[in-house]
Amino acid sequence: MDLGTIFGLIGTWLLIIATLLLGGKIGIYLDIPSVVLVFGASITIVFFAIPARVVKNIVAITKKAFFTSPMPVDKLIEDMVGYAEIARRDGILSLENAVKDIDDPFVVQGIQMAVDGTDPELIEQIMLTDLDNLVERHETGKFIFDTITKYAPAMGMIGTLIGLVAMLADLSDPAAIGAGLAVALLTTMYGSIVANAVSGPIADRLSRRSAEEVLYKTVIVKGVMAIQSGDNPRVVEQKLRTFLPPSQRPKEEAA
Repeated sequence: MDLGTIFGLIGTWLLIIATLLLGGKIGIYLDIPSVVLVFGASITIVFFAIPARVVKNIVAITKKAFFTSPMPVDKLIEDMVGYAEIARRDGILSLENAVKDIDDPFVVQGIQMAVDGTDPELIEQIMLTDLDNLVERHETGKFIFDTITKYAPAMGMIGTLIGLVAMLADLSDPAAIGAGLAVALLTTMYGSIVANAVSGPIADRLSRRSAEEVLYKTVIVKGVMAIQSGDNPRVVEQKLRTFLPPSQRPKEEAA
C-alpha cells in the first residue's frame, strides 16, 4: 500500500470520526437497525445485481485496489529495447533463450509467437483480445463497488423514510419527536459514508489500476510487434517512449 493510499484512507476516516466527536457524544451516531439496513442491504443488493460467481471474488478485487505493485513502464521499455537489440544482432530466433528469463507471461506469449513465425496480424489480434478480456474483467470488478456506491445512499433514504413513518405514526409524546427524527436521519448518513468514503474511492482506485495495467500491456503489444517487424532498437525505443508522459522522456523527445 503506497503512502498516498494510507494518508487518504486514514485521513478521511480520522476527519469523519473527529467531526462526529465534535458534534456531541459518539453514541448518538450509533443505531444498530440503521447499520444493519444500510450495510446489510448494500451487500445483498450486490448479489441481486451481479452474479454470485463474480461477487465471491470481492476480497481479491479489494486487495488489488490497495496492494497492487506499481508497474514501471520505463523499465519495461528498457527490457523491450533490449530484446529488440538481441533480435537485431542475433536474429529473432535467438529470443527463444531470452524467454526463459522473462517473468511476465504476456511478454513471453508475444515473443514466443514472434519466434515461432506466427503471422503478425494474428499475433496482434491474439494479444489485443487478451487485453480486451483483461479490461472486461477489471470493469466487472469495478462494477461491484459502483453498484454499492449507487445503492447505499438509496438504502439510507429508505431507512430514513421508515424511521419517519414510525415516528409520525405516534405523535403522542412531542419530546420524543426530536430523538426519533435524529435516528431516522442516521441511515441517510450511513449510506452517504458507505458510498463516499468506502465503495466510491475503491471503485476509482480500481479504475486507475486498470488504466495502468492496460497501458503497461499496450506497450508490450507495441514492443512485440516492433520486434517482430525487425525495427531498429532505437526506433523501438522511440515508439514506446511515446506512451510515457513528457516529463519521463529524454529531453530531446520531450522538447
